[in-house]
Amino acid sequence: MYAFRKHEEADVLSSHGDATRYFVTFLDNHDVKERIRYVDPANPTQYDNQVTLGLACLFSLPGIPCLYYGTEQGLHGAGSDPAVREALWGGPGFAQNTLYYQQISKIAAVRRASPALRYGRFYFRPISGDGGHFGVSTFLNGTLAFSRILMDQEIVIAANTDTANPSSVYVIVDMTLNNPGNQMRILYSNQQAPQAPSAVQQLVAGTVVVQETDGTTGTGPLNCVRVTLVPLEVQILGR
Repeated sequence: MYAFRKHEEADVLSSHGDATRYFVTFLDNHDVKERIRYVDPANPTQYDNQVTLGLACLFSLPGIPCLYYGTEQGLHGAGSDPAVREALWGGPGFAQNTLYYQQISKIAAVRRASPALRYGRFYFRPISGDGGHFGVSTFLNGTLAFSRILMDQEIVIAANTDTANPSSVYVIVDMTLNNPGNQMRILYSNQQAPQAPSAVQQLVAGTVVVQETDGTTGTGPLNCVRVTLVPLEVQILGR
C-alpha cells in the first residue's frame, strides 16, 4: 500500500512531511460497520492493547491522524450504522480518567513534542531476529518497525502485532544520527513496565544481509538497536 502511494505521489509531493499537511488518516470512522475495538464477551479487556498499538502507529505514520469520537471512551459497536454512531451523551459520557483517554493523551503528547512525527521523512526499517539476516516483516502477526527523521532527530516505532508471542528483534537505525553506545529512551509504550531497548550497536560489513524495501540487498555496515516487546506492545523510541 505504501509503495503504491509513494509511486502515485512521486510527481506531487516531496518526502518531507507534505502528507502531514494534506492527508487525513484513520483506523475507523462512521462509515465502517465495526469500530476498531473488539470486546470478547469472555474477556472484555483482552485486546485493549491492540487498540493502543494501532493508535500509536496512527499518530506516528505520515498524515493527519483522525481519532473517531468515542474511541477515547472505549466504544466498541459493530454491525450497523447506529452501533458505530453511538452518542456519548446519555451513554459513557466524557470521562477523562478512562484507559483509552489517558493512553491517547500520552500518544498525542509524544507527537506534539516530536516534530519528526509530524514532518519527518518516513522509512520502513528492516528487522532481524538473529542479528544477521534483516528484512521488513511482511507476514501476519509480524513486527512492524519504521522511522521518522527530521534534521538530526530520528524517532523509531516498533510494534509487535502478535497476540500471543513476544518479539525481540534488531531494528536498523540511521548511522549518521545514532553512534554506537547511544541509548534511545522509550517515549511511549502501551505497557506499564516496558523493557528498554539496547544501546546502539554497529554490525560490520559482511556480517549481515539486508533485504531492503526496494528489493535491493545490502551487506552492512549498519547501526541497530535490539527491541524487546511483549504481545501487542508498541514502543515509540527517541533520544
